[in-house]
Amino acid sequence: MKGKLFIVSTPIGNLDDISLRALRILKEVDLIACEDTRTTKKLLSHYQVKKPLTSYHEHNEVKKAQKLLKQLESGKNIALVSDAGTPGISDPGYRIVKLASENGIDVISVPGSTASIAALSISGLPTSSFAFFGFPPKTKSKKGDFFKEFQEVTHTLVFYESPRRVLDTLKHLLEILGDREISVSRELTKIFEETTRGKTSKVIDRLQERTELKGEFTIVVEGNKNKGKYSIENLEKRLRFYREKGLSLKDTVERLTNNSKIPKNRIYREALRIWKKSKE
Repeated sequence: MKGKLFIVSTPIGNLDDISLRALRILKEVDLIACEDTRTTKKLLSHYQVKKPLTSYHEHNEVKKAQKLLKQLESGKNIALVSDAGTPGISDPGYRIVKLASENGIDVISVPGSTASIAALSISGLPTSSFAFFGFPPKTKSKKGDFFKEFQEVTHTLVFYESPRRVLDTLKHLLEILGDREISVSRELTKIFEETTRGKTSKVIDRLQERTELKGEFTIVVEGNKNKGKYSIENLEKRLRFYREKGLSLKDTVERLTNNSKIPKNRIYREALRIWKKSKE
């Protein structure tokens, strides 16, 4: 008889967040495949779970998935865990799940913590429809193209970001999506858990006041509330924002034309009015 593959969610910070079922599964399986054996050992030690561990991470998952499949086919039950949260959600897990399911192995979810849902639930933004997109690209050009895809999306958006890049990402969001309502959470479920809510520009100002930013960030962004509508008020805000940043009239018109469905001649007329007014 073939074994089973259990996808086990683990705490994202507070160790008390693990479920009773997850603990039972971890005690019963033959092997635990984990992202970092050192991190998982701390969790298992806390709950006095003693089971063999094997590493399964982004650098070895292609080869390791094949090895784990052989053990599953031989009858061993395996639990897959990541360092924190739910395996496969911006963490390794996709390949072994796909491979196991394609070869007749039962893949069973043991749900629990995940930073994206935790941050969304306390964001104060609509939760009836949302989409999670993991980490944005690192380079400026790719990040810009990435966010442009969401300009017309009406549902709530959720992203992860590192402390080194969070301010840069928020500035891209402001420039490309406008000054929307957002919620930025860090250190979720930990001692220094913190969530900052408000307009993107205001959140940027607050974070810039910090001497150092720590912890993984989860960014929740309001969807496009004006899709299909023409809002002269929103256009004026964007034009004034670029004018204050020092962009030329030509560059501003080109940027807004590329980033919106507003006719170029209308953008140009409004921009010309604002630029003339600023010189008076």
